[in-house]
Amino acid sequence: MLKDGERIDDLQLEGLKIIQNPSWFCFGIDAVLLSDFAKARHKERVVDLGTGTGIIPLLMHGKYKPSKIIGVEIQREVADMARRSVELNNLSDKIEIFEGDIKDCFNALGVNSFDVVVTNPPYKKSSTGLTNPEDKKAISRHEILVNLDEVIFSASRLLKGYGRLYMIHRPERLKDIILSLHNNKFTPKRIRFVHPSFNKPPTMVLIEAVKAGGDFLKIEAPLYVYDDKGNYTEEILKIYGIKS
Repeated sequence: MLKDGERIDDLQLEGLKIIQNPSWFCFGIDAVLLSDFAKARHKERVVDLGTGTGIIPLLMHGKYKPSKIIGVEIQREVADMARRSVELNNLSDKIEIFEGDIKDCFNALGVNSFDVVVTNPPYKKSSTGLTNPEDKKAISRHEILVNLDEVIFSASRLLKGYGRLYMIHRPERLKDIILSLHNNKFTPKRIRFVHPSFNKPPTMVLIEAVKAGGDFLKIEAPLYVYDDKGNYTEEILKIYGIKS
């Protein structure tokens, strides 16, 4: 089950576990926050674009039990790791890892056939010559293999009318995100900024957008990660399922 450099981590949620390789990339708080912000009903079908090691499908299954979750991952070794995590949890009937390109995965998965798309895409614009296209950490952080517009376009193709897109990104990219959502017939419905602490500016933004939805937009209360003593806030502890 495990290959060189890999380990099994306990997700502290319904006994779920995940295989990770620290030398490649391990999931962070952004994946945990996104899986909590996103919502999925029992009968809904979900796609995670850029699933990496499969953390978001595992967490969303543990929280919401949708009928099917498909994680799309282009890197063969990473997709294999995600697939083995699914098998480790005996969830092959509920979670599928699709090895392929986000840019055209809808051709294989089906156009207008999903209720929910979630994505924790690369945050940084690719800078020519500064990143190694074979570096798994760089691929997860920089728009090397796919950019923001391509992710949102693919989400629009995958989703049914009134389907929901959930994304976590950086506040400095908010203008690009809103423009791309508009160009792909999405309406932002909920936005929540994530702050490291009470006196610091946001470093992440959570967004829910609806395909062909109405115009109402709700800016939710800020989410603070640490309190003034440097400990997780009560809300973060609740999201992680930790009793204070």
